[in-house]
Amino acid sequence: MEPVGHASESEPVGPDNESTGATSHDGAGSERAKTTTAGQPKLRDIQSGCSTRGTRDGREKGARSAFSSLDCPCANMRGCPFCRTPRPSDEESQLAMVQKRVSKGDAAAIARLGNHYLDGALGLAKDVPRAIEMWTEAAELGSVDAHYQLGVTYYYGVGVEEDKPRGVRHWQEAAMKGFVESRHNLGYAENIRGNCELAVKHWMISAKMGDEDSLDAIKEMFILGRATKTQYAEALRGFGHAVEEMKSHQRDEAKRLGL
Repeated sequence: MEPVGHASESEPVGPDNESTGATSHDGAGSERAKTTTAGQPKLRDIQSGCSTRGTRDGREKGARSAFSSLDCPCANMRGCPFCRTPRPSDEESQLAMVQKRVSKGDAAAIARLGNHYLDGALGLAKDVPRAIEMWTEAAELGSVDAHYQLGVTYYYGVGVEEDKPRGVRHWQEAAMKGFVESRHNLGYAENIRGNCELAVKHWMISAKMGDEDSLDAIKEMFILGRATKTQYAEALRGFGHAVEEMKSHQRDEAKRLGL
């Protein structure tokens, strides 16, 4: 079941769930925009949670690895300070932990189980349709990770027939909830379509959320004459403020955990 209430494919939507309003095509500049490498899509690695730029050779690998963690840190820690549950060392026990949370309707656990089905991890047989089923269920329960992964899956046709508009709609759902990787990827999708102004608007939002790849994309667009000096300066300031806020939060969290 597809999520309802989608914005149009070319409409940038901010984290506050409101459209920025403009749609624009660059006319003669559109074909040039389609060839630029600005704003390569983000494909997250499941083990590290790090974002990487997508390439023709790396898209499928990156798309298979779209989830970094469950909502509870116990998926990535030896001992969880929240649920006090030690992380099992064997795959069977790890799978049982995830399945227990799936049985309780935990959207993050359902999304992660979908990822394991796609990878054939933790002893599961690789099953792409089952993975998509899991992500769809998780997305309906509000998982932005699942929307992001469905976006990657449909946009690039990973295990399914390619459906870029459908992939974009899933990225929009996640972007409306503040998911920075999806916001960045919406900029990439618009840039590929030749909508430079819309691409820059998406990247302005994600750069101000602390996304360095989006800032780099705006810089490249500025060099190419497709973003203004004012936009680049605004993105630089917003990025700097976001980074400082994140550093402050990380210091507070480390202090709280006694690290």
